[in-house]
Amino acid sequence: MLTTQASALAPELSLIIPVMNEEENISPLFSAVRTALQDLSYELIIVDDGSTDQTKKRILEYADAKTILVELRGNYGQSTAIAAGIDHSKGRYIAMMDGDLQNDPTDIPYMLSLLKEGDWDMVAGNRVNRQDGLLLRKIPSKIANALIRNMTGVYIKDYGCTLKVFRREIAEDLGLYGELHRFMPVLAKLQGARITQVDVKHFHRRFGKSKYGINRTFKVLSDLALMVFLRRYMQKPMHLFGTFGFIAFGLGVLINLYLLVLKIMGQDIWGKPLLIFGLILLLGGIQLITFGFLAEMSMRTYYESQRKKTYNVRRVYTKEEPNTDTLEITV
Repeated sequence: MLTTQASALAPELSLIIPVMNEEENISPLFSAVRTALQDLSYELIIVDDGSTDQTKKRILEYADAKTILVELRGNYGQSTAIAAGIDHSKGRYIAMMDGDLQNDPTDIPYMLSLLKEGDWDMVAGNRVNRQDGLLLRKIPSKIANALIRNMTGVYIKDYGCTLKVFRREIAEDLGLYGELHRFMPVLAKLQGARITQVDVKHFHRRFGKSKYGINRTFKVLSDLALMVFLRRYMQKPMHLFGTFGFIAFGLGVLINLYLLVLKIMGQDIWGKPLLIFGLILLLGGIQLITFGFLAEMSMRTYYESQRKKTYNVRRVYTKEEPNTDTLEITV
């Protein structure tokens, strides 16, 4: 039976597992987690993301004192489910994995020790022997991973692997909205996190159906555009909009000056496509520059209204001063 009372002693690790219609996987999932983490102080946070089968019933049936069930009112998606799990966690370190048993929880102890001993902020899993379909899963994933790496500058081999371990302060500030869970390394890097990766095991899905399909391609592209903006221009949006704006405005001025010379020379310029193009560039440039100013003001409001800093301090080192309380007198 689950209780709502918080433990007086926080565990070292919080393992967050979002699930949706995984009733057949719950029993082996509990068994695998308990075996893998038996030597750790941990809590298991399972987030039921609007399941319509017997998933909740199975969780309550197999839960123990280390289990916390967070039941959402609807199906909000994996990113929101992970965010809910982080909000309800108490561990100093936070691990995440899928609930379909394709991830192996036995990889978590090593990832946790690597994070602590190597002084990393995030350890990401890399599925070296991925057990998924080639055409609809592996090939699109490889293309997406290469695209994300090159456009964001965060060089993680496998963005689609949910199995990750974080320091709590990094996980709490990820800012997971929409479907940004696949971009967690980029979100962590925005905080200045030190990230490494390690090869992990991967298995075939034994029960249930995958929630992913080829239709997520356009969602990934949309989120990627957002990640590129946040990574490169979050604190300086005018550098993006202003640059394109001044280029467009400058080209528009040159085109219209050229057309003005033609008009002075007696040529008819009305209705020329070049005239319309020049006007579009002028107006578009003005709009982009104006949008840059508005984005700058919004950025300042974002930071100043919440008293956020434009930097992240990882750690502060100080050297203890020598003890000067006693006065030594020599005769």
